[in-house]
Amino acid sequence: MGMRFVTGEDAAALLRIYAQYIDTPITFECRLPTVEEFAGRVASICAGYPYLVWEEQEKIVGYAYAHRQKEREAYQWNAELSVYLDGDFTSRGIGKALYDALIKILRLQGIKTVYGIVTLPNEKSEQLHERMGFHIAGTCRCTGYKCGAWHDVRWFEKQIAPYEENPAPVCPVSELPEGRLLEILGGARL
Repeated sequence: MGMRFVTGEDAAALLRIYAQYIDTPITFECRLPTVEEFAGRVASICAGYPYLVWEEQEKIVGYAYAHRQKEREAYQWNAELSVYLDGDFTSRGIGKALYDALIKILRLQGIKTVYGIVTLPNEKSEQLHERMGFHIAGTCRCTGYKCGAWHDVRWFEKQIAPYEENPAPVCPVSELPEGRLLEILGGARL
């Protein structure tokens, strides 16, 4: 049992988990990507941000990642978080452990605010964000149509570092000290 950074060989296992959500409004994606498409997404995110997996008995049962919240330069100190768990492994603290590690890594990178975007209703995800100290930033009404209905989306936000004047640019995760990253991952507990 434990957490580690994603590798290039993980795409099929991650896609197996993601496929459990494709016919639900939890993701607004309507077509399951191919393994190649998914692997490309993972590689793109890993170029600058953390992408973590949780394993139990040598099987990936959950994953979480961060990515830039908006593309304009002034938004660089924000990140959006996502977490997906195998349906048999929810409500065990895995999502919290993954989010906690992501936030610690993002703080090292220089990120100031993190966001979670949740299709409503999604009680487990809403509770995760609330328990982790996120605040409701707002709700977009009827912002996506999937599964025969219009769905609201709630934005959660959390400040994770001080807002100082003239902040340093965000550091890519690959440039962070390896020892500090291993310490964060090794400290993950349920």
